[in-house]
Amino acid sequence: MLTGSCLCGRVAYEADAEIEGVIHCHCETCRKAHGAAFSSLAAVPRDRFRWIRGDAARKSFESSPGKLRHFCSECGSQIAAERAGRPTVMLRLGCLDTPIEAARQWHIWRSDGATWYDPAVALPELPEGFPPT
Repeated sequence: MLTGSCLCGRVAYEADAEIEGVIHCHCETCRKAHGAAFSSLAAVPRDRFRWIRGDAARKSFESSPGKLRHFCSECGSQIAAERAGRPTVMLRLGCLDTPIEAARQWHIWRSDGATWYDPAVALPELPEGFPPT
């Protein structure tokens, strides 16, 4: 069982599914919606996904025709997205509460990628916080 929630905890979901692959989307819409270089997401079957908390706080934005991005109106967390008629819901993995293993991963829409980030470049990693000054 996968579970996820927003930053303030008002909105939450469950999905009786497994993550088969992770997509890191670099399209301009994802970058703007998340305020980041890319959005990490994974598809789960629509019929195995359910909202379990936060109907009053959950809002949706149609970012392109037929695509709804669901977010918490209190804290702003982007939680999931869906397209009408598609058999899957796209989980925004930053809101996933369940640890997962992701053997298969892809970067998509690199043609739209932020000029200041290249996933092919290895960067220093810090276990916590900011780099020393």
